Amino acid sequence: MKGDEPDLHEIDRYDGGVGWIAYPDETMERASHAFAVDNEETDAADVWVVDPVDAPGVDELLDDLGEVAGVVVGLDRHVRDSGEVAARHGVPVYVPEWMTGVAEELDPDVEVERFGSRLADTGFEAIRIRDSSLPPWQEVGLFDGETLIVPESLGTASYFRGDRERLGVHPMLRLTPPTTALSGLDPERVLTGHGVGVHERAAVAVEDALSDSRSKAPGLYAKTLASALPF
Repeated sequence: MKGDEPDLHEIDRYDGGVGWIAYPDETMERASHAFAVDNEETDAADVWVVDPVDAPGVDELLDDLGEVAGVVVGLDRHVRDSGEVAARHGVPVYVPEWMTGVAEELDPDVEVERFGSRLADTGFEAIRIRDSSLPPWQEVGLFDGETLIVPESLGTASYFRGDRERLGVHPMLRLTPPTTALSGLDPERVLTGHGVGVHERAAVAVEDALSDSRSKAPGLYAKTLASALPF
């Protein structure tokens, strides 16, 4: 999937957070994020890294925010380089208490911490977006009242978005969008695991994506099929 050497591209910079795409030319547009939380006991902020894809320059981005306190896996398929980043900074990998299969993919020397309805003392609520066997899908969202992080169900990569959509529901979930989990949250920004985040009228983008998911599915599928044809 990675193909060529990484060429870190910074995205989603805001006060207290930053994101990056390590391989900007890949179709999947895998995005990683980090956010800082004030630590009253130290001068440096605690930095939490979500679904990281490693690349030269990542540590410099993290150092700008503070000191890494933990690495979070938000989707059972998004182990990515979580273990490597956590080991390098000497911190645990944080996994929802109900998510299975992730710890087994990490190096045995990497410490794993489980979390429940909130991510440690970050102020972020942990939202169980999906926990299903058909399709196999375990995903947690993070929301602190301003920033909503959605690892997979929503995205801005081209293959997520239908006609005139700024944010789209994953193609596999178009007929069963995660409306119950994500509607009504009113975020100021939405950060996704695939593509650049939405920083303007983010709450509207989420509601539009959820409400239009089914009606715009045929057009999205047709666009995807056309792009795959060899002519």
